[in-house]
Amino acid sequence: MLYQINKGTKYFGANLIFENIQFEVKNTEKIAIVGRNGAGKTTLLKAITDEEVLDFGQIHKSNDLNIGYLAQTTFTDINKTVMDELLTLFSSVIELKNEIDNIIVLMKDDHSDKILERYAFLQEQFERNNGYNYQIEIKTVFMKFGFDEEDLFRPLSTFSGGQKTRIAFVKLLLSKPDILLLDEPTNHLDLQTIQWLESYLKTYPKAVILVSHDRVFLDAIANVVYELEYTKLTKYIGNYTEYSNQKKIQLEKQEIAYKNQQQEIERLEALIEKFRYKKNKAAFAQSKIKYLDRMEKIQLDKLDKRNFHAHFQPRIKGGRRVLVLDQFTIGYDHPLCTVNLEVMAKDRIAIMGANGTGKSTLIKSIVNKLRPLSGAALFGHQIEIGYFDQELAQIDSAKTVLEELWDDNPQLDKTSIRTTLGNFMFSNDDVFKQVQVLSGGEKVRLSLAKLMLRKANLLLLDEPTNHLDILGKEALEDALMDYEGTIIFVSHDRYFIKKIATSILLIEDNTATYYPFNYQEFILQQENATCDQVKRIKTQSNKVDNKNKEKKDHLKLEKQIAEKETELENLRNKRFEPEFYHDYQKMQELDDMIDDVHNQIECLMALWEESYQ
Repeated sequence: MLYQINKGTKYFGANLIFENIQFEVKNTEKIAIVGRNGAGKTTLLKAITDEEVLDFGQIHKSNDLNIGYLAQTTFTDINKTVMDELLTLFSSVIELKNEIDNIIVLMKDDHSDKILERYAFLQEQFERNNGYNYQIEIKTVFMKFGFDEEDLFRPLSTFSGGQKTRIAFVKLLLSKPDILLLDEPTNHLDLQTIQWLESYLKTYPKAVILVSHDRVFLDAIANVVYELEYTKLTKYIGNYTEYSNQKKIQLEKQEIAYKNQQQEIERLEALIEKFRYKKNKAAFAQSKIKYLDRMEKIQLDKLDKRNFHAHFQPRIKGGRRVLVLDQFTIGYDHPLCTVNLEVMAKDRIAIMGANGTGKSTLIKSIVNKLRPLSGAALFGHQIEIGYFDQELAQIDSAKTVLEELWDDNPQLDKTSIRTTLGNFMFSNDDVFKQVQVLSGGEKVRLSLAKLMLRKANLLLLDEPTNHLDILGKEALEDALMDYEGTIIFVSHDRYFIKKIATSILLIEDNTATYYPFNYQEFILQQENATCDQVKRIKTQSNKVDNKNKEKKDHLKLEKQIAEKETELENLRNKRFEPEFYHDYQKMQELDDMIDDVHNQIECLMALWEESYQ
């Protein structure tokens, strides 16, 4: 047992956050904590890190337990380079290397058993502490978070606040704490980084506790789920989908048992009422009364099923051809990509790509929030636009919730506005709250209420699920699935993309590529793209010299080959780690991974050779 909370209770003022909870972390468990926004998940994480003190209960943890939490990862000297900051995590390895170097010098003249034994011992310690690979690991993790290798040698002071947060995340992962705590780790990460982080955490050799509303992410990592609901903490074994299924089955059994018990209680009460006043049956009636008093009554669990109810309905149908992007070049001081695209009625297009490639820029350019560098966006007949902006959704206004929505829709009466707000979970005094004091999730719901009342037949959505909890995401998905109009959206939520999108627009390497099929087929095509020619429609129309393009493709293949060779070397080095050579099954899995990477390298090499022909 690494860590345990026994009968933990926490209040904020008079508000009870959780009560008499049991929580434990064992070995290398990957634990997800789920629940509604405001249920107390982050409070529980802070209690684990001692940032918050329990009001009642005991905490038990193993000696010298190292718990890592992103909020606690700080930089003491922002004038240091990133590499110098990250190397502080490996000071013991660097000291070992220095001592080994010193002994190598001494061994030129001293060949005694003592110095040879010391050298062998230090080498073993150096290997055990990943001495030969830690610099590769630093570069790999750092670059996976969207940085270039040369950024390692820049001072921390030259990075933005968001970049510093990502560097702190890199430092946390490299520190490899005994328990790694992550609160919404996928926020503001692109899909490629999220997928890499999934793989990293699945094989993380220690325990992980995470809070996330990303259902695919939870499914990929978690093997234990704790649900925090109405101050109770309930444990389930399995990933998020297994937890959902277990809970559903558990509730169905509970409802059946409750219904059967209520029928039995009614039967017994009827018998008691029938015989309690008859002398020869009074004892029988009393025995049934005592039986009822002793009966352990089944209580139905209190469920938090509150959710908003949106109904997006176009005011008018609009034309069949919704939007044509003709040589539509987007960017700021330089072009990001050029798009040629025809959007038809009822299309649901997900715009995907790494951070910084131009996804939000494209949406903003279509709605004329940004001027395109060239080209045109031509809208069809009677097309009315509804726009959701992830930044504008975080409204900072002194108006009340009621005023904010009513000022946006002055043609509606107060009853209609109150009804709409009620559907989006703003009831009673909630409507008189100032917008600026609302939580992130509440502001998103208010923005979605505004969007719904626009009754547009074309929705352009930029990260609409940010700040929504899982039930909120499901409510939005259901509403959009029933929508009769056209949707173009940006999202990093794979479950949301999978459910909503009928086609994909991928922005990558300054090229926009349209895939006329859903997310599942897109992923299948991407997985086979290395060795199979993918049939796709190009929307990038920049006139690039063929020779330059071939050279670029060739260099890209060389980079991919180098990355795969590094990955292969890292996997081969794992064969010498006790975790693998003492476990036949793990060694077999490792060998399969090595074979797979080796095959990928051969395939890339074949493509590299073809690029010269």
